[in-house]
Amino acid sequence: MRVRRISSRPRRGSSLVEAAIALPVALMFILGTCVIGLGIYRYQQMASLAREGARYASVHGTQYAQVTGNSAATATDIYNNAILPMAIGLNLTPSDVTVTWNITNSPTSYNPNSTPPGEPQQNTVSVTVSYTWMPEMYLAGPITLTSKSTMPMSF
Repeated sequence: MRVRRISSRPRRGSSLVEAAIALPVALMFILGTCVIGLGIYRYQQMASLAREGARYASVHGTQYAQVTGNSAATATDIYNNAILPMAIGLNLTPSDVTVTWNITNSPTSYNPNSTPPGEPQQNTVSVTVSYTWMPEMYLAGPITLTSKSTMPMSF
């Protein structure tokens, strides 16, 4: 009786088919991770710009103007002196930055509605920075990143 041998012939091309399926999927995951990382970096950059703008505005108010003889900061000054120098790689415009003071840009003001009237209240400044980010892989549409920072007025 003859023993029949099972053929151990290699199946040519199976590795190629497996690689053709697995490598594009793995590449998309790797590139997607990089793009998400860039989005997180851009959002962190927006938070940093808003914080820096609020810090600059909080120390350059009317008390700063009285002590130094310079003018108090305006929204344009905050954009040009605090935000724009730190906006590396971003195409920000002045309309992307919003600066609001709750009452005035002095450290304290007097509240006529308090009991008794005239109680001092702390003034604050809020800086909001918005940026429309287009992800590098174009898998999603433009994403608007917005960050707001509020600080008390001080000098």
